Amino acid sequence: MKHLEEQTIQKEKLFSGKVIDLYIEDVKLPNGKTSKREIVKHPGAVAVLALTDENNIILVKQYRKPLERTIVEIPAGKLEKGEKPEYTALRELEEETGYTAQNLKKITAFYTSPGFADELIHLYLAEGLTPLEEKRDLDEDEFVEVMEVPLQEAQKLVESQEIYDAKTAYAILYLQMQKALEAKS
Repeated sequence: MKHLEEQTIQKEKLFSGKVIDLYIEDVKLPNGKTSKREIVKHPGAVAVLALTDENNIILVKQYRKPLERTIVEIPAGKLEKGEKPEYTALRELEEETGYTAQNLKKITAFYTSPGFADELIHLYLAEGLTPLEEKRDLDEDEFVEVMEVPLQEAQKLVESQEIYDAKTAYAILYLQMQKALEAKS
């Protein structure tokens, strides 16, 4: 839709960090006027909806500094440069939970905050979980607590805002829809 596009006039990198880069862009709007856009560039990430043979969801509790609180999430992590999302998904599952998966299937991918960031999360379903014989190390600045809950308990964690992030809520909604479709079949 060309008539809605904004043209970049000038771009300046304000910050380059370990996870993100921040740019400010002067843009020409579709009506001919100009504006500024603050844009966060992110390498992308993965998230894993890991289901046990009993259909329980593997979740992790993790303190999130921007929120100043601990929340419950599905395992997830940033793509490393040149890394394929399916590799990252399996690596993050193994590092954060101590499980590996026999079956890994891509569900979808989605942008987290397209108004200011280009972060794309690839969401995977992991099944056929088995504990690793030797647990992989977490990142040196990462601390998580693993938990296993049925879908109904995960729904309650959303309601109580212990699950308070979009990727995890999206994964739980996906699982609810799949269960509803199976029940109709």
